[in-house]
Amino acid sequence: MADNKLTPQHIEIAETFVRLYVFLTQYIDRCEDEAARKTFPEEELQKHLAATRTKMLDILKVNPVVQGKVEKECERVLTLGAKCLMGGTEKVAALDVLGAERVILKNKTIALSDLLAVYRAL
Repeated sequence: MADNKLTPQHIEIAETFVRLYVFLTQYIDRCEDEAARKTFPEEELQKHLAATRTKMLDILKVNPVVQGKVEKECERVLTLGAKCLMGGTEKVAALDVLGAERVILKNKTIALSDLLAVYRAL
């Protein structure tokens, strides 16, 4: 990178994206697995997820299109998760969609983790 002054900012952005996607994935895991719900208190996860989400959306103010995409992605996962945790007939359909969302989040996390490793090596 030609301008090393930007590197810490790039690292912070990539780290925040990774954290957000990890917390969203943990949220999905909790919807799918009772044992996962017991290992990490709900209020702790919600606190970390909310703080990371707020930080990410604040960072993304410079690009409203990406900010909107990330906000919709968070809302979609949280809404589906709420349906799963409530149970009933909507749970099965929501679990199927959440499974697909989890795969997407996993791929994004892997790509961003690789990018973060490169940024840190600069």
